[in-house]
Amino acid sequence: MNRHPQILSVHLFLVKEGKILLQLRKNTGYMDGWWSVIAGHVEARESATNAMIREATEEAGIKLSREDLVLVHVMHRFENQERVDFFFKAIKWIGEPTIKEPNKAEALRWFELSKLPENVVPYVRQALELGLLKGQIYSEFGWERN
Repeated sequence: MNRHPQILSVHLFLVKEGKILLQLRKNTGYMDGWWSVIAGHVEARESATNAMIREATEEAGIKLSREDLVLVHVMHRFENQERVDFFFKAIKWIGEPTIKEPNKAEALRWFELSKLPENVVPYVRQALELGLLKGQIYSEFGWERN
């Protein structure tokens, strides 16, 4: 059996008054023109929680602490490569989210959870529906095409 490295990513569900914060992707080379959550890759020798705290600051200018993050979903995904995604919900945060990487995000907007736009990145939509709304801790995405 061959072992291989996994690509690890973190995603942040910021929910306020029944609305979730999404950003419109641009110039990334992946799903540009689609809405997604604050997200990024886990770097070498970095925990998923620390990566989420770092990405929240880099992308949205907000401050999080470990105690304010709850893991709500894990996804094993295949899109050209195997990936493992950790989806966290922030219980609270400091600061008002703003676009800190204008070269990668065109807009930042709160959407009602019951009225998400059609063009939400598909695997993120699945994590929102299963993890955040239904409490399912694990899912898989993209394997049926392989």
